[in-house]
Amino acid sequence: MGYLKSLAKRTPLIRELIRIYGRRKRALGPYKEKIKLAKQWSYKRTEFSNYYYDLTERNKRDLAFTISQITNVSVEEIQGYFHEIATNDEVFNRLMEFRKIHPELRDSSMQIARRVGWYAFIRIAKPRLVIETGVHNGVGALIICEALRINLQQNFLGEYLGTDINPKAGELLKDHHREIGRVIIQDSLETLRDIESEVDIFINDSDHTFDYEIAEYKTINKKLSPHSIILGDNSHETDALRDFSQLNMRNFLFFQEVPLNHFCSGSGIGISYKSEFLLQHLSRLR
Repeated sequence: MGYLKSLAKRTPLIRELIRIYGRRKRALGPYKEKIKLAKQWSYKRTEFSNYYYDLTERNKRDLAFTISQITNVSVEEIQGYFHEIATNDEVFNRLMEFRKIHPELRDSSMQIARRVGWYAFIRIAKPRLVIETGVHNGVGALIICEALRINLQQNFLGEYLGTDINPKAGELLKDHHREIGRVIIQDSLETLRDIESEVDIFINDSDHTFDYEIAEYKTINKKLSPHSIILGDNSHETDALRDFSQLNMRNFLFFQEVPLNHFCSGSGIGISYKSEFLLQHLSRLR
């Protein structure tokens, strides 16, 4: 570098190359760790999409504060729910068993990322009906049904309904969780049109296009309970949930994930709710 600087005093071209090199180094600096992780990931046997990862501790704390602002529940209580699911042996063993029977996942961490937020919302709100569109392997279904199972132990009855077009969807949902939840194999819009009960928590995680996402919200809109919460799993990509919330006088917040030791930038949780009805509902539960 000292040699180049000495040349720069004499050569305009070298001076310009040094300027470009310095700017490139500064621009790429924040991404060096992500690039390193991406290179490591390319050699591993992990999922190719729908990545499994944990969140940083700082990010989880931010999530706890976000949920606290919406529910008026203390950050400490919410962090307690995070700890509850993180130390749940049954859920952990189910995930490890799933990885064991799928060799292509042998290097996967099988962490639940933003779904700790889903879990906390369900433990707080005590919903009677949770619907998830887009089930995939069923990690979300497992987390949701475990939250509902613990709610049931506290005498709060709740049911999970998932819908997916893949006949193999929901493999992780089994044993006693099947008594709490089920997966319907068909187009999600068809499933939502057939719903007759009020929906307390609706989770969108199916076709990740604006048009399809907004169609789900419009289809379920009249079936939402007054204190309903909508969790959008695609709000980092589209404005569908934000636009729907604005048109229907609902509050909207977005939480961005910060993955721990993973190359991807993370997804997030779009959260749509009516604060007055939600807080009235939560106050009745306490």
